[in-house]
Amino acid sequence: MPHGFPVSRRACLAAGGALLLPSLHAQRAYPERPVKTVVPNAPGSSVDTIGRVATMEMARVLGQPLVIDNRAGAAGAIGVEAVRNAPPDGYTVLVGSSSAISVAPLLQKAVSYQPLRDFELVSLIALLPNVLVCNPQLPVQNVHELIAYAKSRNGDLRMASAGIGSVSHLAGAAFQAAAGFKALHVPYKGGSQGVASVVSGETDWVLTPAPAAMGLVAGKRLKLLGHSMAPSTQPLGSTPSIASELPGFEFASWIGLMAPKGMSASAIDTLAKAVAVAVQRPEVQKSFEANGAVAHASTPEEFRAYLVRDIETTRHAAAAAGVQAE
Repeated sequence: MPHGFPVSRRACLAAGGALLLPSLHAQRAYPERPVKTVVPNAPGSSVDTIGRVATMEMARVLGQPLVIDNRAGAAGAIGVEAVRNAPPDGYTVLVGSSSAISVAPLLQKAVSYQPLRDFELVSLIALLPNVLVCNPQLPVQNVHELIAYAKSRNGDLRMASAGIGSVSHLAGAAFQAAAGFKALHVPYKGGSQGVASVVSGETDWVLTPAPAAMGLVAGKRLKLLGHSMAPSTQPLGSTPSIASELPGFEFASWIGLMAPKGMSASAIDTLAKAVAVAVQRPEVQKSFEANGAVAHASTPEEFRAYLVRDIETTRHAAAAAGVQAE
């Protein structure tokens, strides 16, 4: 999925971060009371963890608590709908993610919300690379060798996923389409089961969100071949990007702050500035990195442009995977 906002904007956000805190406190018209922050995922999930870290720091910037309200269910749709129907008074916001915002409306007929129409986009918070990992016994050492090996096996290499229509399914299908090979798709009931199947050798490889795999990579139970963000980024140290072998290939997940349609521009601006300050804090960035995420604030306009591209990338990946709305 796409990445790469103007460096000048990010530089301005970073340089101005130290000045934002006193200015936000000086403009205390909003928020005057705690802000309910809906997370459409269960406690302990990547979205929940990243959302809590960011909003705790935002609360220090804003001088008011951002109270987490976990509303899990229906692949995030329950929590998203709750925010869609909330008053746009600035006191209910959403920690959205690619699975609930980009994927669910495309693949679930029961989902009626349209993210670009029904919400205000405040700011991205973080990007989460997907990582291409394989069983350590597979005779490959990099992305190029995996592609060559897959082509030589004429379609019988086994790709794991967290289930039909999951991020790992769509990312893996997009990777195969870009690389020009086919693999046998083996869906599991969740990301941990899919990754475990690669460890055991039941399947051969998976392109999965980084938090699901990096501990096993560190323990040498998985072999890390590449990440799915742009070559200009280094979310995992010296690990190369898949795009270095397949130019233009990007498939990152994201987490961002959203709000009900109609929230005031001044409240949106206040929250966006608070995100920009929060994610620049070293302790926040360190916590994000420990969870396989890259801190990434944006303006509302940049968030909208990113989401437009992300939805289109998801649409193409679903077509490549042969997945239709159910």
